[in-house]
Amino acid sequence: MTGKKVLIIDDEAPIREMIAVALEMAGYEYMEAENSQQAHEMIVDHRPDLVLVDWMMPGGSGVELTRRLKKDPTTAEIPVIMLTAKSEEDNKIQGLEVGADDYITKPFSPRELVARLKAVLRRATPQGVDDPIEVEGLLLDPVSQRVSIGTTPIEMGPTEYRLLKFLMTHQERAYSRAQLLDQVWGGNVYVEERTVDVHIRRLRKAIGDSHDFLIQTVRGTGYRFSAKRTA
Repeated sequence: MTGKKVLIIDDEAPIREMIAVALEMAGYEYMEAENSQQAHEMIVDHRPDLVLVDWMMPGGSGVELTRRLKKDPTTAEIPVIMLTAKSEEDNKIQGLEVGADDYITKPFSPRELVARLKAVLRRATPQGVDDPIEVEGLLLDPVSQRVSIGTTPIEMGPTEYRLLKFLMTHQERAYSRAQLLDQVWGGNVYVEERTVDVHIRRLRKAIGDSHDFLIQTVRGTGYRFSAKRTA
């Protein structure tokens, strides 16, 4: 299994079934919705990795749903592939203009669909994003969301984990508290900047005296992750 979850949105049950079979055979998990309203609720609740949406549906088109998803910062990063029986060029352009990541014209083969879906997911997931990261024996595994030093597992809260993951994937660069809040907590969450200091302290405590030097205070700026020891 790829572990990737795809939401299929189409008002025609046979089309959904055909896509579901193709996805299942390719190792994807899937969910189904028959209209835009039901789909939007599922996207907010279940956060699929990709959305396949039909252009024409009763009670709200795929274009309108795509526009809504791409305007909302909490769903804007979810890739969208539009499915349509219309092959006219202006419709294709309209679909891409509202933010769709790709466009497939019906009828399509299951093989073509899976190939296009893989390509879009690959673009949305940078190379190596799921690879374990190791620095000075400190190992972070994004797939299992575990942190360890050698063979010893390290316990930490979800915020400390997200903070460590961001810092380890952006080494040698200094980030201000405001930038870390935006990247780790999300831009639409109101948290005071000093909250960052609290979580940095907890993170240093979690990784212990042997590795806390990796998380360095940059005076007048914020913090950076570096294996280069400061004087």
